[in-house]
Amino acid sequence: MSSASESKLHLSWHDNAWIPILQPSNILEYFSQRTNPFYDRTCNNEVVRMQRRDLSVLRTMTGLEYELLHVQGNFLYIVRKQYRSSPTEVTPLANYYILNGIVYQAPDLHTVVNSRTFSALYHLNKAFDDIFPRTRYHPTSGYLWDFEQTQLEDFKKKEAAVEQRSNRDSKMRHDCVQMILHDLAQRFPPPAVAQTPPTVPDVKPAPSAAGGAEPTDTSTAQAAETPVAVKEESAQKPTGTVTDSSSATEPAAKRAKLA
Repeated sequence: MSSASESKLHLSWHDNAWIPILQPSNILEYFSQRTNPFYDRTCNNEVVRMQRRDLSVLRTMTGLEYELLHVQGNFLYIVRKQYRSSPTEVTPLANYYILNGIVYQAPDLHTVVNSRTFSALYHLNKAFDDIFPRTRYHPTSGYLWDFEQTQLEDFKKKEAAVEQRSNRDSKMRHDCVQMILHDLAQRFPPPAVAQTPPTVPDVKPAPSAAGGAEPTDTSTAQAAETPVAVKEESAQKPTGTVTDSSSATEPAAKRAKLA
């Protein structure tokens, strides 16, 4: 088991020139780059690489080697570091996962349990340190909690600060996951589904009973004929005032008789 000073769980590595062309056939070659801090150059993979032999001969050798363990799409690869004792017996030493071309070391079970245990103990000890000064004991009433108003406000402020920091960390993790999902959606878009337009049925009017003629709207025909009739009447009506000639000459005859 490696010591804490040799732990590489906080490291990550990637090569931008290789990321666009990564695939299962060249992922071990990408992992064996000189700048990769997770790669041990004393392994059998390096010997086979220098001899330009196929990686299948690793099963006939003994010693340290790297093996591609799992592939998921073109964005997730798991490489295992192991010690081979025989063609059928290997001892796992470490696991590395390559996500979108970035190499990380996967923590082992001992490291995960150890980290979670220390985190839980830290918070428990801090809670006891905050509560212990506020305990009181009386022979008649037993143990009491003495929370003054100022101490209670300070305690609430500390709780609010812890909750705010936790929410900020959760938001950062959420943003990272959303960024990874967005990148994967752009690199591997879902297949487009062709949508067929809805068909509109062709409805024809039914023929009338008399001779198969199509029915007409009488109100529409009357409305169309009405302006024509109004125009004809207005054309026949005289525009000026007509006076009767007999009524105009009658007063002149009467005036002549009287004279």
